Amino acid sequence: MINRLTTGRILSIDAFRGITILIMIFVNSVAGVSGIPSWMQHAHADEDAMTFVDVVFPAFLFIVGMSIPFAINSRLAKGDSFLQLQQHILWRTLGLLVLGVFMVNTGNINGEATGMRPALWTLLFYACAILVWNVYTFKQQWISWCFKGAGIAGLIILALMYRGGEAGTGRLTPQWWGILGLIGWAYLYACIIYQLFKGVAGGIFLMIAVCTGYYILCQQPFMHQGGWRWLASQSGNAAHTSVVLCGMLLSLFYFDEDIDLRGSKLVSRVTGYFALLLIAAALLRPSFKVSKVLATPSWCLYSAAICVAIFSFLYFLIDVKKISKWTSFFRPAGSNPLLTYILPDIVYFLMILLGISLPAVLGEGLPGVIWCAFYAVAMLFIVKGLNKLHIRLQL
Repeated sequence: MINRLTTGRILSIDAFRGITILIMIFVNSVAGVSGIPSWMQHAHADEDAMTFVDVVFPAFLFIVGMSIPFAINSRLAKGDSFLQLQQHILWRTLGLLVLGVFMVNTGNINGEATGMRPALWTLLFYACAILVWNVYTFKQQWISWCFKGAGIAGLIILALMYRGGEAGTGRLTPQWWGILGLIGWAYLYACIIYQLFKGVAGGIFLMIAVCTGYYILCQQPFMHQGGWRWLASQSGNAAHTSVVLCGMLLSLFYFDEDIDLRGSKLVSRVTGYFALLLIAAALLRPSFKVSKVLATPSWCLYSAAICVAIFSFLYFLIDVKKISKWTSFFRPAGSNPLLTYILPDIVYFLMILLGISLPAVLGEGLPGVIWCAFYAVAMLFIVKGLNKLHIRLQL
């Protein structure tokens, strides 16, 4: 064990994850609605601003960081060797990268050159992904591996079939890694840092500063010349990793029994942490504007501070005051986040394949916003049903 953490599932983390996923589905849906106010849209790259929409992605990163200590210590408690643990981390990272690359390329398929309708190709990709990463409950392990093998074979065939672009000559490539891929890289670096510093809170705090400093260094002109360019290209990964580490540090404050922060000590430590993030973001903002697109340090630190405040409120409500019945609605999504993340895409491409379209009124203004809210809630109910059918994805 690296840290002596609170045992059992942390309901407040699951609730935070579930709420974040619900908001993610809503904002992704509402992005296609015309006539909505600017605060419901992503801020543009040239703006020095952020909306609540721009906090959704870093909230995912933050929650990944909160979960890493529990995940690693759980595997060690089950008897994983050092090598087995690294294999598990690399497998999860690879899964996120593969899913991210496939999802990024779905919007650029040339159906004629691929020999398959883009919607069908995409749905087959998701079917294969479910086969690979579903949690099977068969007593005979070989049956599970048969399903996983079929899914892997399907992904390889689909990748070889893929042709993209107007000319139909593009292959399946990481034009960018996609949201899941970016999470994958940040997860990998954060796992390395967590193990390297043996879960010591001071070391994690130091690496938040190092990641922030690395991003700042990469913005210097000399870093964009010659052999320095590749290092400069990793600035975004460093920024995202800093958010993951912020979540990891908060998790240690709340749940590491060796630190043993309780009562007023916990409140003062978390309050100080929150204030420090805000102050650092404000000090960096004149030089690095708040921008999700550019993954600036000010955006990262402001987002992390917001996540600290939201989680602390949820922790107080759920774990301290024991007001937790309402979290049952979010629990299926919180415990099955990957399926919940891809489900709206599956529904979208299935509608395209079947030729189903929504009335125009649901793509405009207030009716569109209301529809998107209803749609997001519906996705959580569908995931709850899929959970009962034993469809649960785990990387």
